[in-house]
Amino acid sequence: MFDTLEVVTTVVVGLMVGVEFSVAFIMNRILDALPEDSGQLGHAHGGRMLGALMPFWYVGSLVLSAVWAVAGWHRPGAGLVVTAAGLLIVSVVMSMLLLVPINNRNRTWTPENRPADWKQQLNRWGRYHYVRVAVIIAAFTLLVAALT
Repeated sequence: MFDTLEVVTTVVVGLMVGVEFSVAFIMNRILDALPEDSGQLGHAHGGRMLGALMPFWYVGSLVLSAVWAVAGWHRPGAGLVVTAAGLLIVSVVMSMLLLVPINNRNRTWTPENRPADWKQQLNRWGRYHYVRVAVIIAAFTLLVAALT
C-alpha cells in the first residue's frame, strides 16, 4: 500500500509539473504570438479552464505528500518528502497571494473590458508563475529522490 502511495503521489505531482511547465514555456508563448485579440482571449479562456482545475491539483498534491510524509515518517527519505510538502505549501501560498488574484481578473477580460495594463498584469503573472514552476519542480525532484 505504501508503495502505491509513493507512486501515485509522484505521478500526480509530476503531471502537475508537466502542465505548469507547458503553460510557462509553451502555451503562453503560443498565445502571445497570436494576432490581434486572439492571444488575450486565449489567456482568459486558459485562466477559466485551468483556474477551475489547478486548485484541486495543488491541494491534492500537497495532501498526498503530507500523507506520504506521515505514513513514511520512519522510512528513509522522509525528510525529503517533508521538504517537498513544505515546497508544495509554498506553491499554494504563492498561488493564493500572487497568481490567483491576477488570474481572477484575467479570466473575465474581453477586448472590450480589459484594462489598459492587461499585458503588464499578464507579464507579472508569468514572472510569478516561473518562480512557482521552479518551486514545484524542486518538490517533484525531492519526491523522486525519496522513492525507495
